[in-house]
Amino acid sequence: MGSVSVEIPTKVLTNTSSKVKMPVVGMGSAPDFTCKKDTKDAIIEAIKQGYRHFDTAAAYGSEQALGEGLKEAIELGLVTREQLFVTSKLWVTENHPHLVVPALQKSLKNLQLEYLDLYLIHWPLSSQPGKFSFPIDVADLLPFDVKGVWESMEEGLKLELTKAIGVSNFSVKKLQNLLSVANVLPAVNQVEMNLAWQQKELREFCNANGIVLTAFSPLRKGASRGANEVMENDMLKEIADAHGKSVAQISLRWLYEQGVTFVPKSYDKERMGQNLAIFDWKLTKEDHEKIDQIKQNRLIPGPTKPGLNDLWDDEI
Repeated sequence: MGSVSVEIPTKVLTNTSSKVKMPVVGMGSAPDFTCKKDTKDAIIEAIKQGYRHFDTAAAYGSEQALGEGLKEAIELGLVTREQLFVTSKLWVTENHPHLVVPALQKSLKNLQLEYLDLYLIHWPLSSQPGKFSFPIDVADLLPFDVKGVWESMEEGLKLELTKAIGVSNFSVKKLQNLLSVANVLPAVNQVEMNLAWQQKELREFCNANGIVLTAFSPLRKGASRGANEVMENDMLKEIADAHGKSVAQISLRWLYEQGVTFVPKSYDKERMGQNLAIFDWKLTKEDHEKIDQIKQNRLIPGPTKPGLNDLWDDEI
C-alpha cells in the first residue's frame, strides 16, 4: 500500500566550499498553490516517493505552505532536515544590496527553516521596493546593481542562512558580468529548458564554469500559449512508445543525460512517480539525433509588461 521510494541521483555543486549535493529531480511549486491542504498532502506524498529537493520562491506565494508540509514530514519521521534540499528565490522588489539578507531571512521564516540549501536571484532585474506586481510594470524597473546584490548574497552564505547561492534566468552575457565581480561563483543557474528550448550555448558556458543548470518548465507546460511543442510532439510520442515510456519521461531522461537538474511540478500521485522512473534506462543515439531536430523557441518571454528587448541578450 505504501509508496515505493526511489533513490534520486545527486549532482555536486562544485562552486560551493563544502561541495553541496543537489538531487537531480526536484518538485517545483510555481506559481500558486490553490489549496494549502492539497499542498501539504502533495509534499508528504512526494517525500514518500523519494523527492528530497523542493523548489519555491518568494514570488510564488508557496513558501509558507511548503514549510508546513516539510515540517509535518519531519515530525512524522519521514525525512530529516539534513536529507532535504530546499531552494527559494529573491524577488525583483528586494533585488537591492540592502534588502537581500532581510528577504532571505523572511523566506526562512515563511518556510520555518534555519537555513536554505540554495538561494537564487530570481531575475536579473530590480524594481521599486515593496511594490509587488506581476507582470512587472517596466516603469517600476530600477538599475540592477549586480556587484552590490551579489556581495549581499555572499553575505547570506557567510551568515550560514544558505548553503549555496546562485541565479535564475541569467543569459551567458549576464553570467559573464556576474563572474567578473563575484568572489563566490554562482552554484546554479535556473532557467527555462526543455526539448523545444535546449539552451545549448548556455549549457556549454555553465559547464565550463562549474555552474549547474536547473531546468524549469522541463515539460514545456503553458498550454494557454498554444500547442505544447513537447508533450504533443508526434516524433516524441514515437520515441516514447518505442521505450514503453511517456513523453514526459523521455523529456526528463533527455535532461538527465545532458547533466542538468530539473524541477517538474506535479501534485498528481501517479505523475510524481512517473517523473522519477527515468534512471534505469537510456535514450539511443538515434533518439538524440531526432531530438536535436526539434524546432527551438522560448516559451517564457520574461516577467515584464511590455517585454524587454535586451533581457536575453539575443541568445538562441
